[in-house]
Amino acid sequence: MLIDTYGRVATDLRVSLTDRCNLRCTYCMPEEGLQWLAKPDLLTDDEIVRLIGIAVTDLGVTEVRFTGGEPLLRPGLVSIVERCAALTSRPQMSLTTNGVGLERTAEALRDAGLDRVNVSLDTLRPEVFQALTRRKRHGDVLRGLEAARAAGLTPVKVNTVLMPGLNEDEAPELLAWALENGYELRFIEQMPLDAQHGWKRDGMITAGDILTSLRTRFTLTPEEDGQRGSAPAERWLVDGGPARVGVIASVTRPFCRACDRTRLTADGQVRTCLFAREESDLRGALRSGAPDEEIARLWRVAMWGKKAGSGLDDPSFLQPDRPMSAIGG
Repeated sequence: MLIDTYGRVATDLRVSLTDRCNLRCTYCMPEEGLQWLAKPDLLTDDEIVRLIGIAVTDLGVTEVRFTGGEPLLRPGLVSIVERCAALTSRPQMSLTTNGVGLERTAEALRDAGLDRVNVSLDTLRPEVFQALTRRKRHGDVLRGLEAARAAGLTPVKVNTVLMPGLNEDEAPELLAWALENGYELRFIEQMPLDAQHGWKRDGMITAGDILTSLRTRFTLTPEEDGQRGSAPAERWLVDGGPARVGVIASVTRPFCRACDRTRLTADGQVRTCLFAREESDLRGALRSGAPDEEIARLWRVAMWGKKAGSGLDDPSFLQPDRPMSAIGG
């Protein structure tokens, strides 16, 4: 088990496969000049599968989410999924992607054993998409979403970040579109994980702002107590249900008390929290010939030291040195 001193047990593993991305979202990356990880520093496919196997077989992990950067840029992704699906205690497997390459890979990922996808889409307006991502790929994302749904990678969840002056007025429109297409929409508060460290608390669109906007068009009923569990999203029934909308309020309504996540970066570091400033090295142990038992021990030690919370509510909070693209969302 991966247990910490507060009694939380990590059963959900987030695995970053690359720090590279084919978009340049303003809340994540600068337009240019970001230093990528060198190829020798990245975990190999075999190393990733071995670490996931240790997590699933020896440490009680039951869910694996592949992230990035953009995980579809990882050449061995389909093989990694297929090999993890063959583990004796098969984990539930999902993928968080920007959707740009999903149209051509959705069926192969399903056949390999992927269960579902989360796709990032912040706007329905191509010109706003270009302003947010600095790329003209809006149509590719929409087609990727359609391909995921057709392939049965369901429920297809859509992750949306609202930014002041760009798409803050789109919440009702996005929810209507998601309902029409059978997608599950999740709004995510902008988090202090941008490479340029430009995040400002007083400029962000909060969960309260999002709900107020949605209620101009929809009736929202809170989900019954106990249904959320360790999920990061608070969910509401839309117009009586069964459709739901979620809000992940990492900044204004943190959910650290129920956190069940452990994170593995593309270069083999364990992170106990998205906002942690410390990491524990597993890559070094792998490459020095450590047996599975020793790697599992190191992982347990890392998670035992997990802090009570993210520290976002502390006036002295400092952003992690590495941006979300390097540590996985």
